[in-house]
Amino acid sequence: MVNEPWQAIFSKNPDPASCYNSPGVKTSLTIFAFLMLLVATGCPGVNSGSGGVMIEGAGASFPYPVYSHWAYEYEQMTGTRINYQSVGSGAGISAIRSGTVDFGASDAPLQIDELNEYGLLQFPMIIGGVVPVINVPGIQPGDLRLSRDIFADIYLGKITKWDDPAIDALNPDIDLPDMGISVVRRADGSGTTWIFTSYMSAISDEWSESVGVGKSVEWPTGIGGRGNEGVANYVGQVSGSIGYVEYAYALENDLVYVLLENREGNFVAPTAETFSAAASNADWANAPGYYMVLVDQPGESSWPIVGASFILIYEEQEDEEVSEAMLEFFHWCYTNGMDSAVELDYVPIPENVVEMIEATWE
Repeated sequence: MVNEPWQAIFSKNPDPASCYNSPGVKTSLTIFAFLMLLVATGCPGVNSGSGGVMIEGAGASFPYPVYSHWAYEYEQMTGTRINYQSVGSGAGISAIRSGTVDFGASDAPLQIDELNEYGLLQFPMIIGGVVPVINVPGIQPGDLRLSRDIFADIYLGKITKWDDPAIDALNPDIDLPDMGISVVRRADGSGTTWIFTSYMSAISDEWSESVGVGKSVEWPTGIGGRGNEGVANYVGQVSGSIGYVEYAYALENDLVYVLLENREGNFVAPTAETFSAAASNADWANAPGYYMVLVDQPGESSWPIVGASFILIYEEQEDEEVSEAMLEFFHWCYTNGMDSAVELDYVPIPENVVEMIEATWE
């Protein structure tokens, strides 16, 4: 989990209604007003007059480590508090649709028709990798190789022992134990699961036809944990287990990652560099509503399970003070928060894409 200073911010749970019941007339914040605010203050987000504002957000656990870090830094600078609840992408989408938060967060992007139906804007905030992690006696990080077929068959319930001949043949230098495989997956509606099942459908026709893609699916096998936190805890505690988590959770919990076979047939490790390689060919300019799937991308060093995490906000905002403060925070994240994102092994959104996003706010 995150460090204690970050935890302190997210233990605050004031009445959200105070953030939304503005006496003002409904207004649509324009990029012109936003830029004028930045010019007037001389420094984005610092001493901007928005100090003391509470911004409520909820959704994906995938970006929680970096969002909580940003929120802590930003509150120290400005006094603006970002209360982000890591409840899963499905709950985050429900929360923004129902208007109980100022922004939702999801790793499963919404199609343009759905955005239009609810009057929402969507934009990517950060890119990261989803990583298979294991708890197998004697196996260290990066020791074990898993091919595309083997990995799919484990989650399909077709390979059930760690010393299965297929795994053994691919890893002749490892003494694999005679131990059952305990599959761990998400129990809640999850954008991480959407990314994961998108990848599984890309590499396995059987998975595509029998399980498919979704934030929640009918799993062929396994035990469920809630959030990336829950899956990480299960894998850490259950000997013989395998699960999938966002990379920061693998590092934070000292979990053992595997090498995965990518589209080019190379076995690669999860790193910021291999995540970036996978994301480098994305054509954001031709993605309506910034809808983008980054799994199984080409490239010699590309990590095969990469995804963006998205912010969802209403096109029309009821509280001008909150909406201004919210866009100031997002702007600060793009311009001042990316160094800390890289330190947490996320990949920043490219600068040209940020320019498109901030134009979208108009």
